[in-house]
Amino acid sequence: MSHSQANEAFREPPRDKIPDISRAHVAALEVSDEDDVWILKGMHHVVLRTIGRRSGKEHKVALPFWRDPTGHRVVVASFAGAPRDPAWFLNLSDPASNPEVLVRTQRGSYWSEPQILGGEDYAATWAGLVADRPYYDDYRTRTERTIPLVRLVESRPATTSAPIGGQAISAGQDGS
Repeated sequence: MSHSQANEAFREPPRDKIPDISRAHVAALEVSDEDDVWILKGMHHVVLRTIGRRSGKEHKVALPFWRDPTGHRVVVASFAGAPRDPAWFLNLSDPASNPEVLVRTQRGSYWSEPQILGGEDYAATWAGLVADRPYYDDYRTRTERTIPLVRLVESRPATTSAPIGGQAISAGQDGS
């Protein structure tokens, strides 16, 4: 993909408010397919469902994504430059609990075997990401950890028998 995915300017919320904002956003995403819910400040979003590595419970988080040059969705485990990785990333990176994750998009859902990027793939993806969204470089200055990048390639469509938020899931990708 060669077109810009730059977002609109936005005011960064305090880090301690981000989990509450995400919960409210997930609730809105689960009941609407409208652009004004799924596209905020020019950023398309997904709902990522993981299983807690310790609790075994379902967890959902709303995340903006960026498309890599091959068109795959990439999410960033920045948590606004927090010193520790966000819980969703810790869950996702435990293959025993999450060999696959469920990804809800604006017009569908799919299963993904998440790819945690490293090496040259990470460097090239990070460079493309920050060319469009330079605030991620600011987040990088706030932490000593490497901010993880996760590619969410579709491994198979979700079927209508797998509910998200009590609703049936439509099969396939949404193309956004």
